[in-house]
Amino acid sequence: MNDVGELKRHIVVHGRSQGLTARRMALVLDRVHHDGDGPGSWVGEWSAVAAAHDRAGRPLDASRLYALARFPYVDGPARARAQERCVDAFDRWAADRPGVGRITPDLPGGPVPCLVSGLSTTDPKPLLLVLGGIVSVKEQWAPILAQATRMGMAALVAELPGVGQNPLRYDADSWRLLPALLDAVKDRADVSATHAIALSFGGHLALRAAAEDPRLRGVVTAGAPVSRFFTDPVWRAGVPRITTDTLDHLSGGADLTGLALTREQLRAVRIPVAYAVSARDGIIPRAESELLRACLDDVTTLVTDDVHGSPDHATRTRLWTVLSVQRMRGATGPQPALLAAAVALLGATSAVRRPNRRW
Repeated sequence: MNDVGELKRHIVVHGRSQGLTARRMALVLDRVHHDGDGPGSWVGEWSAVAAAHDRAGRPLDASRLYALARFPYVDGPARARAQERCVDAFDRWAADRPGVGRITPDLPGGPVPCLVSGLSTTDPKPLLLVLGGIVSVKEQWAPILAQATRMGMAALVAELPGVGQNPLRYDADSWRLLPALLDAVKDRADVSATHAIALSFGGHLALRAAAEDPRLRGVVTAGAPVSRFFTDPVWRAGVPRITTDTLDHLSGGADLTGLALTREQLRAVRIPVAYAVSARDGIIPRAESELLRACLDDVTTLVTDDVHGSPDHATRTRLWTVLSVQRMRGATGPQPALLAAAVALLGATSAVRRPNRRW
């Protein structure tokens, strides 16, 4: 059972990423008093709001809210029901949107359901691969499926091993999921020109995969662990329990020290990387982005004065993420220009690019 105070603190960034205002979240959180089931519980109150949206004919909003109800991971029947309803509501929303759907590649370890858009055997487009972190279900990424189409790309959205419907175990080999997913759609997308939006722990997997798979041509991430998170026991001792409990759940309590990326592995990442940093991040140490800047040829960092996930800068970070993909692809025209103007208007604490330099 989770600490309710921690749940309330750490849901903010995920709610903001789903477009919820602080006021809307507060209306639900004020009614949450325990982490069991039924009225007054975390799952019960979020699910009640989700069900109301579903009855009102807003299945996508319902899906997003059910995703918050199952946060941080499925630990019993109540969250399992929320997870199922999240998936069901999303599927009803997607049924009316041509080109949006699901695939379930049968990978080593089991079938892995994914969301896709824009796949075509006759007109394969460059692939946008999207992967969240240890608490992010794929259904919450619905907007990126349409965004990819506007960018002239196909999209594949997956979950980290152990998250949502992904049955795999999170371990040192989890990065192999990404090449396997590219193989699964190589006849329906141009996977040789794949760019990844991979946040938090998903970013760690994308960096590791990029060291091995040349089909990954750029990675945009935010708050990704790289090395010190996995190896520094002093830092890990200060990480919130909700994070360590989730990692234990996904990994079966395994020692994660072996997931730390070495300098040699990072120097094999010869593609552009964009990394959003939260200056007051209590989960991911600042040393991670500094290590990337020391080892990578082409890395851009965006620093905001905020806590993990930068909830108070969600719009800026979201626009910067899409802009970074477009810049990596060499895109020109009105869309990248408008994105750049919006990011500049919203401001940034720090944005640094260090291309073509290896230490």
